[in-house]
Amino acid sequence: MKKQAKKIHSRFTRRLGLHFTIQFFTIWLLVLAIVLISLFTIMYHIGNEQLKTDIPSDVLDSLAIETTIEGDSVELPSFWPAQLEQKGYWLQIVNESGREVYNLNVPEDVPEQYSAAELLRISDTRKLNEYQVTTLYEEILGDRNLYLLGRKDVDGTKLEEWYKLYSENGKVPDSAARILENDVKSIGVSLVVLNKSGHIVQSFGLPSGHEEYRAFALIEMSQQPAKSKIDVSYHYDPASQYTWLIERPREEAESTNQPILRTMLIVLVTIGLAILLLSLGLAVWHGYRYGGPLLLFMRGFERMGRGEYEEVFTEKERKKIFSRKGRFRARYKLYHEVIAGFSEMADKLAFARNERLRLEQSREEWMTGISHDLRTPLTTVQGYGHLLESGQFSWSEDELREVGGTIREKSTYMLELLQDFSLTFELKNHTPGEKLEPLELNEFVRRAVLRYVNDATLQNVVFDFEESPASLPILANPKWFQRLLDNLISNAVKHNPPGTEITLSVISEGELAFIIVRDNGVGMDAETQSRLFDRYYRGTNTDEGSDGAGLGMSIAYAVVAAHKGTILVESSIGEGTMIKLTFPRLASPDSNSKPETHL
Repeated sequence: MKKQAKKIHSRFTRRLGLHFTIQFFTIWLLVLAIVLISLFTIMYHIGNEQLKTDIPSDVLDSLAIETTIEGDSVELPSFWPAQLEQKGYWLQIVNESGREVYNLNVPEDVPEQYSAAELLRISDTRKLNEYQVTTLYEEILGDRNLYLLGRKDVDGTKLEEWYKLYSENGKVPDSAARILENDVKSIGVSLVVLNKSGHIVQSFGLPSGHEEYRAFALIEMSQQPAKSKIDVSYHYDPASQYTWLIERPREEAESTNQPILRTMLIVLVTIGLAILLLSLGLAVWHGYRYGGPLLLFMRGFERMGRGEYEEVFTEKERKKIFSRKGRFRARYKLYHEVIAGFSEMADKLAFARNERLRLEQSREEWMTGISHDLRTPLTTVQGYGHLLESGQFSWSEDELREVGGTIREKSTYMLELLQDFSLTFELKNHTPGEKLEPLELNEFVRRAVLRYVNDATLQNVVFDFEESPASLPILANPKWFQRLLDNLISNAVKHNPPGTEITLSVISEGELAFIIVRDNGVGMDAETQSRLFDRYYRGTNTDEGSDGAGLGMSIAYAVVAAHKGTILVESSIGEGTMIKLTFPRLASPDSNSKPETHL
């Protein structure tokens, strides 16, 4: 029973755990989706900011993240070529042997094969012919590649040409000023010469947007060109400490973005919203699913509190729980072990209540019976007492002996009733197993039987004893064990007619010892057998010479249970009765066989 209950509990625990685990993982997926959305949102904005800066290294970093290279196969998102062309960039990807594996907008004067020295020089000088080149070395899963992102440095080349033609001690002489002015205006730029303090000392072409350049002005224009309305190229003369700048007005361009990150962001937001809706739906569904049964149980507990054990669930509630075929509906299937246990508990409480009522009825019957049993002998004793006290009669010696014998018998009977009553409560408060000692069963039972054999008042009863061939020790309390045997033997004597044969057998089987009490008397019906060990049960006979207080067999049952034994009754009307007692056997060093003995 315990194993079955444990198995049911384990199955219900697993099912409940599975449901809440699914809910937990759904919430976890929602949190993960929110984290990923936040992460990609940050990456998306950072990527766009990098593209807006127009800094080649930032552009190259963003491009490399979205490029897939497998051997000589290169896949570049479709939006990149247009954006690179718009910004005037060309792209070349070189493998570890220096050979080009991918090119985009690459000019004809850019080679397709590089030596190690050439690549090192390009990386250090950031120059290749007339192009500014930014490089990025990448190694993924053993594949090594080099990105080259280049753009023609028109203003830088022109600036170096003008510096060589018109520079004199770092400045433009007056003789060349008009010619340079025309050249600068022809290409639509401004040329300014700065001293070491950043002040403009000469200006040509279009008007400059600055009167002087403060410390971070040129750095900001170089590192964050997206925030400036002009592009700047410069040439510094260390000898004169003059700086030549070409300022070119920036053309307005469309805001750049990263479609892949934007698509991924949209997908993640969609998934996140779907998971959020799913989580809300699961929460509502769980509340409905778990709340309904709990309310059902609460109403059931209220009925049980009122003692309505037979109808814990109403007919309407049972229709909610079970289908027409008697199966659990989907909403309550999770709780079918709980509902079954709930119903079983209600049945047990109903049984306990009925049993309590039955015991109360039995107690009342016993009180009525014992009152009758005590009243009859007391009336006899009281009557003889009045006769003796009155002095109106003369009593012979034989008559006095007869009166004394009757008073003694009635007193003895009443004393036995009181002893049984006292013994019942003693068994309730003091277990016979408190003081156990080794007891040899053969000899103990033999002596118990001999006491009845030698009883002169039992001339019409035949006793027999069948001994076990081997010594048969058990742990027992001699006082209580003697009472057990007395109750069984006297019960067989009282309830059977004269001439009944009563046999006690001691048997050993493995680690168990058996005592069997058999008689060939009148037997018992089924109801008497089922209630034989009930306290206060006396059957239909209340004669003081037979049943007594109805405690004898209940005492016998309690003593057997206290000795960790079992008691079994087999009987049929007219075929006698067999009572079989089973006890755990003690290991005995003395295993010598003895012949079977009969009394």
